[in-house]
Amino acid sequence: MLVGERERTSVTPVTWAGREEVIYRHRAMERALEGSEVSPSEQSRAWLTALRGDGAERERAIARLHDLLLRAARFELSRRRAALSYVRGDELEDIATQAADDALMAVLAKLDDYRGASRFTTWAYKFALLEAGVKLRRRAWQDREVVLDPESWPAVADPRSSAHEELEQAELLEALRLAVEAELTPHQRQVFVALALNEVPIDVLAERLNTNRNALYKTLHDARHKLRRKLAEDGLVLPEGR
Repeated sequence: MLVGERERTSVTPVTWAGREEVIYRHRAMERALEGSEVSPSEQSRAWLTALRGDGAERERAIARLHDLLLRAARFELSRRRAALSYVRGDELEDIATQAADDALMAVLAKLDDYRGASRFTTWAYKFALLEAGVKLRRRAWQDREVVLDPESWPAVADPRSSAHEELEQAELLEALRLAVEAELTPHQRQVFVALALNEVPIDVLAERLNTNRNALYKTLHDARHKLRRKLAEDGLVLPEGR
């Protein structure tokens, strides 16, 4: 017998029964992903099974999930369209695609965090809304200067305040300025001034400082703790919004 013939005879043939089983499983998964005639929990399990699998089935599930996330991102952008006059239509579509791409990566990385409290698609949908919001804030600040100078203090006086209230606010602001200079590290001063005083979005600041949101939250928390402690020693209270 020739070598080629031996190789051919060693291959297990695919039976019609085997093919029918594969087709049946594929169609069952498709119905489950669509949510047709299945409960929300069954649909969610079908998504998890497909996304944790391999081969063509996983690729199809990923493609369908990306389509879902893209629709979510487009919805969020259209909801905010009134405030996006400076963004062209083709750029909006690019932002939506980027948001869907990043949301997909986040969902796939956090599949084990899904606890089944809602539909899987509802849980995943929120990632796209978040990413779209982040990218819009970054776009809005793209051509704006992020002020990190601790000397850049905004005007915080309320025009409706009485003369006595204005005096108290001025006293608090001066005490706060001195505490920022004396108690905070240079990095804490930058983060506090940008986030708490100049209201720079935290994801925008994270990008400018080449860091992440969690690190900035920790820095801001530590800065506020130091400032509240110092102001309390002086008989003053730092407002919760600062």
